[in-house]
Amino acid sequence: MNDIFHKLLIFRTPGIGPVKYAELVNKFGSPAAAADSLNCTVEYIDSVKREMDAAAKLGIRYICEDSEYYPDKLKSFKNRPPVVSVRGDLETLKKPSVSIVGTRHATGAGMKFVSDLAREFASNGYAVVSGMAMGTDTAAHTGALSAGADSCTIAVLAGGADYIWPLENEKLYHRISERGLIVSRMPVGYVPDRANFVQRNRGIAGLGDKLILGEADEKSGSMSTAGFAMEFERPVFAIPGHPSDSRSAGPNRLIKENKARMCTGPSDFFEIKELKSEKSESNTELLDRIGIIPIQESVLAELVKKSTAETRRELVMLELCGRVRKTDGGYVKA
Repeated sequence: MNDIFHKLLIFRTPGIGPVKYAELVNKFGSPAAAADSLNCTVEYIDSVKREMDAAAKLGIRYICEDSEYYPDKLKSFKNRPPVVSVRGDLETLKKPSVSIVGTRHATGAGMKFVSDLAREFASNGYAVVSGMAMGTDTAAHTGALSAGADSCTIAVLAGGADYIWPLENEKLYHRISERGLIVSRMPVGYVPDRANFVQRNRGIAGLGDKLILGEADEKSGSMSTAGFAMEFERPVFAIPGHPSDSRSAGPNRLIKENKARMCTGPSDFFEIKELKSEKSESNTELLDRIGIIPIQESVLAELVKKSTAETRRELVMLELCGRVRKTDGGYVKA
């Protein structure tokens, strides 16, 4: 029997977590000896063999603590999983990484902001880590994948590495497995429960060199992920939002309490180089007044001290250049 089999035999045993696993291996001197000490039933042994067979058929691999691909950033954690299952490109784990999380019920503006941010990180060689949930997670993954052929993203799942949830993200799951990596500590085919999402959140926080919190209610999984990042001594950044929106309560509090640095965009992390044409230079002042919250052209005219007609002409030019777009509430940056 190979070493991975013995490690799985121990780690999949009910009641044995990472800490107990390490104690058993240290006590008996090897995974094989520790596994033998458990006196596992034939049925249980067969279940682990079936898992490994299923993983092999799906192209899911296992990486252990002693693997060259096991993330260095996890090795210092006492409760790190001794074995994780992965699907995709293992080289993704060697890239610098940023974790981006937030609510499933994100606003359109919030998702656009996160998507743009993730794209910029991916363009700069980062792997973007998130949990493949709807809303913010989806925006982070899709934003990263939009950066180009070499861009990648990591999805940490609460269920098995083959368990696609939510079903709406089936296409996204396959894109990630082709261009990045799916990661899980659970058995193949495992359907997650509430506790598994807590472990997933720890994994998301642990795999990132830094964490960015988008829209998030005070009592949410995203806030717990930010808490884990602080516990792991990762730099935490938070995207501020309107005080009256409960989805901004989490990031706003972390900023207020100096537990997170304010994130205002890619320029907080990278030097953004813009190619300016004569047209864009003439419209710089107007463009600077437009953000992710819709603003009406009459208000813009007052802010830049120009006539409404002149402002409208400049807005049309900016829209044609793809710099802004018109919504029901006014103009926003494209």
